[in-house]
Amino acid sequence: MKILLTGGSGMVGRNLQEQLRGGHHNLIAPSSNELDLTSLSTTLDYLRTHKPDLVVHAAGRVGGIQANMQEPFRYFVENLDMGRNIICAALDAGVTKLINLGSSCMYPRDHNEALREEQILTGELEPTNEGYALAKIATAKLCEYAKCVMQSAQYKTIIPCNLYGRFDKFDPKHSHLLPAIIEKIHRAKSEGIEKVEIWGDGSARREFMYAGDFAHALISAIDDFDSIPSLMNVGLGQDFSIKEYYEAVAEVLGYKGGFIFDTTKPVGMARKLVNIERQTAWGWAPKHSLQDGIAATYQYYLQEYNV
Repeated sequence: MKILLTGGSGMVGRNLQEQLRGGHHNLIAPSSNELDLTSLSTTLDYLRTHKPDLVVHAAGRVGGIQANMQEPFRYFVENLDMGRNIICAALDAGVTKLINLGSSCMYPRDHNEALREEQILTGELEPTNEGYALAKIATAKLCEYAKCVMQSAQYKTIIPCNLYGRFDKFDPKHSHLLPAIIEKIHRAKSEGIEKVEIWGDGSARREFMYAGDFAHALISAIDDFDSIPSLMNVGLGQDFSIKEYYEAVAEVLGYKGGFIFDTTKPVGMARKLVNIERQTAWGWAPKHSLQDGIAATYQYYLQEYNV
């Protein structure tokens, strides 16, 4: 198949390209300079010209809790434009297969149980990333509505849990939790800092999957497209506390210091774990343990940043 991958320079896109390299698919992964997804006319022209058999929409404006809180307007508008434009252009070009990447931010806040796909739009969103979440929900809904425009359209949304891994961002101002922890603990170890600060009391729970595993899930979805549900979580099925993530990174990096807690800082949802019953029924499971994933990510960090 000729596959158009948006967001090819991001973490998911680069992991996917790395695993697809030398495979039997013809992959097109334009940069944002080649394909500006925020422009509908540009996106329409690109898909009319290249006519892919399948689109994987992995592009997005992404960031950690600080970035989402500071720029909700930007995260809402840019992600909404990207999702709307790629779906409209795919329909215009007659593309019948599309995989849209959602986010676990789409789920309502304050749910202690594992989040099921049918819970989307059943409650209040987490305020710290509401703009991003609204854009992702709207894009998933457009995928659902695509059949109203073209009956043969199969536009499916895969919702990954939080991801980390090779090609991640490590600057705490822009990164998600695990890469930020790796950066903080590496610096603390290198500079002899005895205590590392944790936002909150460390009890909030999160689910993080190694991005290489998620890329493998996407390849499985591409190769067996008809079998995947129209909306499906992809995750580990288990979570860890923020404190446990700090402890796991400290163990892998060999950091012997301690932690201090700043309970005045925001921490987001108390728990965010996705239900993986549909994924399990589909027959896929990740391979990397938390320690293995952290070790592989840290090696990339050392090589990429020459530290």
